[in-house]
Parts: sequence; C-alpha cells; structure tokens
Amino acid sequence: MADYYLMAHDYKNDYAKSAIKLMYAGLFNAIVQANLIIKHGNENKSVFPNESTRSVIVGEAYAIRACCQLDILRLFGELPQGATIHVELPYSETTSFDEMPAYYSLAAYVKKLESDLTNAESLLKDNDPVFSYTFSALNTPTRKILDDDYFYYRQSRLNYWAVKALQARMSLYLGEKEKAYHLAMEIIDGTGADGSPVMTLSGHADIVNKGYKACPNECLWYLSKYNVKTVAKDLVGGADVQVNLNYLYTTKERLDKMFEGEATDSHNRYRYVWNKNVRSQYSEICAAILKYYYADDVENQMLYHQIIPMLRMSEVYLIAIETTSSLTEANQLYKTYMLDRDVVLTDDAFLSLDAVKEKLPSEYRREFFAEGQMFYAYKRTQTLNMLWGAAPMAEKDYILPLPETEFNPTNLNQ
Repeated sequence: MADYYLMAHDYKNDYAKSAIKLMYAGLFNAIVQANLIIKHGNENKSVFPNESTRSVIVGEAYAIRACCQLDILRLFGELPQGATIHVELPYSETTSFDEMPAYYSLAAYVKKLESDLTNAESLLKDNDPVFSYTFSALNTPTRKILDDDYFYYRQSRLNYWAVKALQARMSLYLGEKEKAYHLAMEIIDGTGADGSPVMTLSGHADIVNKGYKACPNECLWYLSKYNVKTVAKDLVGGADVQVNLNYLYTTKERLDKMFEGEATDSHNRYRYVWNKNVRSQYSEICAAILKYYYADDVENQMLYHQIIPMLRMSEVYLIAIETTSSLTEANQLYKTYMLDRDVVLTDDAFLSLDAVKEKLPSEYRREFFAEGQMFYAYKRTQTLNMLWGAAPMAEKDYILPLPETEFNPTNLNQ
C-alpha cells in the first residue's frame, strides 16, 4: 500500500509515513555505524597493522556516510536549484542514536558532503588495492595476492573509483556541470594497474553473452545481497508467466512507450532484460523486469547475480554526455554508450546540446529501471510532468517530510 501513496506523493498517509520512517532510519543506522568506524579509526590508529589498511577502512567509512547523507539530501532536501521551499537537514557525525545531530542549510550541508568525499578520496588514493590490481584480479581471492581477505571484491566496497563516481553524481545533482564533467571523464579515461581502462561499459558482454542482467562488470560499486532473487520475485515476479496484484509489473504498452523510437529489434535491454510474456490476472499482456532474476543452477551467483547496482559506468557515461560543452563529444560518447546496447549509430544522434538535454531523461528511465534513480533525476531537473504521473509535480512533492519523531527546525521557522 505504501507504494501507491508514495507514487501519488501523499506523504501524509500512514502507509507512506511508515515507509519514509523506515528509509530514514535505515540510512541513519548506516551513518552511525560509519561514524563509529571513523571515530575509532582516527583515535586508535595503533590497532591497525599499517597506515594503508587504516586509510582504506576509514576512507570507506567517510564515503558510506557521504553516500547516505547525499540520499538524505536528495529525498528530504529542498530543490538543489531555484528552491522556494527551504529545508534544514541533519548531518550526523555522532556515534549514538541518542545524540541529536546538527542541522544545516543546503549550502552548509553540501560543504559537509564535499568534506567527507574529499577525505574519502585522499585516504583511498594510492592505498586502495585498485591502484595495484585490477577489479578482475581482486574478484579472484584464490590467487592469494593479498594478505588480508577484506581487501578483495572491491566492487562491493566504496572503492576509490566509486568515490569519484559519487562525487560526479553529487556535482550533477547540485547543478555543478563542469565539475561533474571532469569527474566523469576522469573515470572514463582512467587506467587500472595493468594499463587498461579502469572499467568499461559491459552491457553486451554481461547481458547477451553471460546473462548477467544487472551488468556487474560495469559496477563501480554494488551491494551484495544473497536473497535478491527472492526479494525481487515477491516485488516484480521475475520469470513468472502469471502475475498478481502484489507485483510491480508494467503493461506492454508502457514498456513500448519507454523504448519509443529505439531499435528494439537489437537493443539488448529491451530484448533480454524484460519478461514480455507475462499475463495479468485479467489475461492482459504485461512486462516484468528481469534485472534481479537468474536461474537456480547458474554459476558464480554471489559475484554476478546476487547484487544491487549502486554506481555503474552507464551512469558515468550519461553524466559525461549531459555535461560536456562539446556537441561532437556528446555524440561520440553516446555512440559508445549505444553500441554497448547493440545499437549502431552511423549518424549523430544530437544536432544541438538542447537535444541532448531532451533525450537523457528517457535514457535514465530505460537504463535504471528498478535501481531507484528516476526520482532524483526528475527532482534535479525540476520535471513538471513525470512519465505516467497522475498529476503535475509541485515543488513540495519533491520534498519528503522528515519523520514526525524527528526534530524538524523547518517547522519552527514557519
């Protein structure tokens, strides 16, 4: 029921309130845990075997705090530009749930975010194992290249390159386009320990060749979730032929609208990432996302299937395409992006930078379906009419209210 009221932006409904409270509590639980690591990591340096180990662990904690606090801002904060409704938000550096964190205006809050990400970047630089080994090598702990097993599987940690991507995401959200561009291109042009690109787009290789529909090999950071298939099945139905009212599926017409104007005969997201043979309880043809579905007998389930993408190279490319000041470069980057979707563009897709701006929302919808990205994209662009939205968006619809159990200084100023 909460999904319905959240979709309708009825944040005063009790179901919506409960869901918002759970999200808020989950984020701050992770933040407090990160704060504990930061505190003890900075106060008890002697407990670590060496400074490099301490730097990586504490750097990750700063990044986790920043990531969660950025989502607090994107959910509960004011519009990043041109706001008429202003909100003060808590930025927690406390180590106890009983301690009230300080509240900040948008500008002061952003400074806190930037500081945490700068700390994370400086601590991880040269200390993160990704500077000495490739992501692929670090996904193979049987090679015993490291003394401490904690430092394997860097894609499941907020590693150095994930921090750079998080900085790019934040900069784009705040409207700092030039900064976002340079950060995105730093990742795209970055080289790993073996001299090859740090990471590339992996849609064709993952989806078509391997059946990895969440594109794990282009994830700069993902969450490892062993029961993701079970959770997703209860939500979206996966490979089921028959769905029920509890599933979050879509209609065939809406799926076709999402891919309108695209080469669906070759586009690998349309061909392989959607189950288009679903029937509703009324025998209507529907579609269900397969991003988190996999067969029970597949190999390497933990590494390639039981994941939730958090930061992918596809997002990095879209950031670069949106923020470049060069129309030629935008077209070149987009051709690379689309080629990974098995769509060959012989002509330029964009005749102007305005055309780039008009195109990208549809790319976000297609690419990040079931990854929780679209609300933030709509919010930063102040979109008036969401696709399939029941009514035009008002500014207040983009600002989730803080849970009623939380101190809210904004109310004191009203």
